[in-house]
Amino acid sequence: MSIIDISEVKAGSHVTLHYRLALADGADIVNTFGDKPATLLIGAGQLAEPLEDILVGMKTGDHSTFRLAEGAGFGQRNPELIQRVSLATLRENGMIGEDFAPGDLIEFNAPSGGRYAGVLKEIGETSALFDFNHPLAGQALTFEVHIIGIL
Repeated sequence: MSIIDISEVKAGSHVTLHYRLALADGADIVNTFGDKPATLLIGAGQLAEPLEDILVGMKTGDHSTFRLAEGAGFGQRNPELIQRVSLATLRENGMIGEDFAPGDLIEFNAPSGGRYAGVLKEIGETSALFDFNHPLAGQALTFEVHIIGIL
């Protein structure tokens, strides 16, 4: 007699799964199907909350593909998150002199002690323009999931 795992994914579950996150055009962002599966703690922020919400209620063995509308996975793009940072501020934080180029993802220390990141868009004479939106904000995505085990 075998034991059948009938548990469902819920907040606090450790889930072992294969998953693929791709752009609408099919270009993979993350794909574990050809490698070792991932193990995630649901509710710990290891996946974006809307992606975790998709997993809730799934059972061991479930294999599904979800199409997420623009902005459904990582939010809509917010034009207020495109900001200029003075070169003086970058100097004060020891960030001038590093070899930055447009398109680079740059990490900053937050006043609260955490860290956040922005994509460098351009460098001018007195400031640099950064986009602090999540790189996948506003994108339509495909999220494929195969649940292997739930603890």
